[in-house]
Amino acid sequence: MDKLTSIEIGTFLKLFNRGGYVLDFSTNDFDIFTMESVGVALCNEYHMSKGKSLAAYVNNASANDVEKLLNDLLSYYEENYEQEYAENTSDDEFSYCRYNAEYARLYKKCRAYMNRVLNIATPLAVNAAELQEKFSSQYLSKQIELMLKMQSENPTDAIGKAKELIERCCKTILDNKGVAWDKNWDMSKLTGETLSLLNLTPKSIADTDPVSENIKAVLGNLRGISTKLAEIRNPYGSGHGKSASFTGLETRHAKLAVGCSITFVTFLWDTYEGGAS
Repeated sequence: MDKLTSIEIGTFLKLFNRGGYVLDFSTNDFDIFTMESVGVALCNEYHMSKGKSLAAYVNNASANDVEKLLNDLLSYYEENYEQEYAENTSDDEFSYCRYNAEYARLYKKCRAYMNRVLNIATPLAVNAAELQEKFSSQYLSKQIELMLKMQSENPTDAIGKAKELIERCCKTILDNKGVAWDKNWDMSKLTGETLSLLNLTPKSIADTDPVSENIKAVLGNLRGISTKLAEIRNPYGSGHGKSASFTGLETRHAKLAVGCSITFVTFLWDTYEGGAS
């Protein structure tokens, strides 16, 4: 099983340690948090500052316990410090944090490290990472991160995010090409309008070539994936109210939805970036 390296752990400490403090925790709150996470009240245990106590713990605890605590702290960071790592969030003058490029860089590394050791990343993780770099929208990048994380933690929400990723990709392409879209379009209409803008068949293959029809058939099936994702989302994904008896789909179903989403979006974006007319 993959583990965090000492260098990677150091990156987490740089993200969390704020001059002896750990994020915005008071000493008491930090002890409560670490007790609930790994069963040790760190400041009470080491009798040092929060930052030094955290460093001491990760140097002495088992790899599994270190991973557990750092993952819990990363989840806390994601929940409470979005304005610090997401560049395009609203700038609230009363917020205690502002966008910080250095912390955003550290966060991106830490999330990637944790995805790896928790085996959250799928065989399509490389594609996901590339999409994060390609999409200019911080919102889209965040959706990819959440989608990969939620596959195991919350399969229901992962299915919803998979559908939303396709929607946002299509709308981004349409926006960039100056094509108006209607918020009432269903997934089939949205993807159909997007595909109609893109040069889907290689230029070396004539439209009369039988291979062209085969390519179009494959692409038609690929388009169908997005439509079925929308249908799956309605009863099983996020975005709709659920009854008390609701039982969500499993991790394997979420991985299928996420994998299909990333494959489809990668194809769309690569075609768009290739200068399709």
